[in-house]
Amino acid sequence: MDVVLKVILVIFSLGLIAVVLLQRGKSAGLSGAISGGAEQLFGKQKARGIDLFLQRLTVGLAVGFFILSLVVAYFVKN
Repeated sequence: MDVVLKVILVIFSLGLIAVVLLQRGKSAGLSGAISGGAEQLFGKQKARGIDLFLQRLTVGLAVGFFILSLVVAYFVKN
């Protein structure tokens, strides 16, 4: 059980890192390259939808990461 929770925690942390790097920043880093192509293909509304989806996914992964961190810490302590 302990190993499974740690593996899931690593998956959540890697997913959180990837989603944060894909988001549009002030300088429109990595997200600018991806959403720029999506903007041409789907239009401007879809690009905003992608940013909104990434924002919501970040919140979900962050909440899951914190909850899993607390659960793993509880099991390691006992």
